[in-house]
Amino acid sequence: MTSASPARRRLATGNPYEERYGYSRALRTGDRVLVSGCTSLVDGVVLHPGDAAAQARVALDTAVASVVALGGRAADIVLTRMYVVDRGACEGVGMVHGERFSGVRPVATMLIVAGLVDEAMLVEIEVEARLGTGTLLDRQGRSA
Repeated sequence: MTSASPARRRLATGNPYEERYGYSRALRTGDRVLVSGCTSLVDGVVLHPGDAAAQARVALDTAVASVVALGGRAADIVLTRMYVVDRGACEGVGMVHGERFSGVRPVATMLIVAGLVDEAMLVEIEVEARLGTGTLLDRQGRSA
């Protein structure tokens, strides 16, 4: 669901935290789309407990879908931030990021954090996109 105004559009996904904590999944203002931290929470359940790489795939799917819902493409993503609970999981999370964005190559930061809202969550990923700036990519993030 989106709310619209000429200058600002919001995307809500029904995630229980959005309403409770007062935020939007994503926000478009002009040619910029900002996507809140995405996890592997789907229908109120954390998917893939114990598997940070699999959680990263779900989080990235949610983030990219949010950009698309507000008129962008994966190729328009210019920045990612990955929050990882376990330093040992960084390589796997980074590899998933590389699989998804090898053709895009956004700027990226990966941080080790003490924990996330739910202890089963191992990864949270934010993205920012600038619409119309990317090269057309295939589903694996390679130039088409």
